Amino acid sequence: DNFMHLLLAADSTEHLQRLCGGVHALMGRGCFKGLSGILVMFQDEEGNVAERCKKFMSPPITPMEVLEKRKEEISSRMEMLIMQTQAEFCRALEEVDGGKFKVDRWSRAEGEHSAEVLRDSGGVHHSVTVSLYLCVAGKLPFIAMGVSSVIHPKNPHIPTVHFNYRYFEIEEEDGSKQWWFGGGTDLTPVYIDKEDGALFHNVLREACDKHHPKYYPDFKKWCDRYFYIRHRGETRGIGGIFFDDLDSPSQEEVFKFVKSCAKTVVPCYLPIVHKHLKDSFTQEEKDWQQVRRGRYVEFNLVYDRGVKFGLATPGSRIESILMSLPLTARERERERERERR
Repeated sequence: DNFMHLLLAADSTEHLQRLCGGVHALMGRGCFKGLSGILVMFQDEEGNVAERCKKFMSPPITPMEVLEKRKEEISSRMEMLIMQTQAEFCRALEEVDGGKFKVDRWSRAEGEHSAEVLRDSGGVHHSVTVSLYLCVAGKLPFIAMGVSSVIHPKNPHIPTVHFNYRYFEIEEEDGSKQWWFGGGTDLTPVYIDKEDGALFHNVLREACDKHHPKYYPDFKKWCDRYFYIRHRGETRGIGGIFFDDLDSPSQEEVFKFVKSCAKTVVPCYLPIVHKHLKDSFTQEEKDWQQVRRGRYVEFNLVYDRGVKFGLATPGSRIESILMSLPLTARERERERERERR
C-alpha cells in the first residue's frame, strides 16, 4: 500500500520513473506490470493538444483545432482530462489480460455526443464500460461533460468499481456563466477484504487532503448516504467519495481537485485486481456474487439519479443509461445457500 502512496506523491515524470524502478525491484515484474499505466497520468497538460490526443482511445469530441485555440478554458481542459482518464483506465485494464476495447461513438442533432469504450465477457471482467459524454445545446448555451465507468469482474474476489467525474456550465443571457463540478469513486466488493478497503480509501484520502482537510470526511459521508439501498437497509458497497454542485473556492481550484481525484482511478483499483487475479472460487461464491449484483441492479434502477433522469428524458439512449448494470444478476438466495451463510 505504501508503494502506491509513494507513486501518488511523485511530482514529475522523472521522479515517478525512479519510484517505479524501486517498486519494480522489490515487487517483481508481474506486479509492476499493472503499475506502468500510471506513468501516463503525468502527461503535460500544457503540451500540444494533437500529440496528447494520440494517446486517447478515440479522437476528442470537440475538434482538435478548437481545443487548441481554447486550451486555457476550463471546458477544454476538462474535456482533455476526461479523455485522458478514459484512456489511462482502459490501457491499465488491457495490461491485465491483453484484452482490447471497442469504441462506440454516437451523436444527436441536439448537440449530444458520446464516446463509449466497451468490452463484454472479455478476460478478467464480465463487462467493462468507460464512457464519456459532451452536450452543448439549449436556448441558454450550456455544456455538460463527464467520464463514467463501471467494471463488473468475473472473479467474485475482485470488487466492482464505479467512478464518475463531470462538469456543467451554463451561460446566462447577460453572458455570465454558472458552473459546477461533481463526481466520485466507490467500491462494491462481494467479499470484504480489509486490506483492499484500506488501500482504496487511503488513495482517495490522499487525493482529497491535497486540497482541503474536510473534503475526504465530508465526501466519504456523502458517498455512504448516497449509495444506500433504503428498502434493504444495506449499503451498496464500502463507499468511497461522492460530491456534487461543487463551485467553490474557485473554478481553477475545483478543477485541480477533480483532476487529482481522476488520477486515482488506476492506483486505487488496479492493485486490487492484480492481488486477486488468480484467486480460486467456488460455485457458491459465484452464486453469492449474483445476489450482490442483484443489489447493484436494485440501487441503480430505484435510486440512482442519473439513471432515473435518463429514463425519464424523451429520446435518451437507453443502452448508455443502463451501461452500469451487470450482464447477469439474481434477486435472491436459495434457501440452502442462506442456511450455509
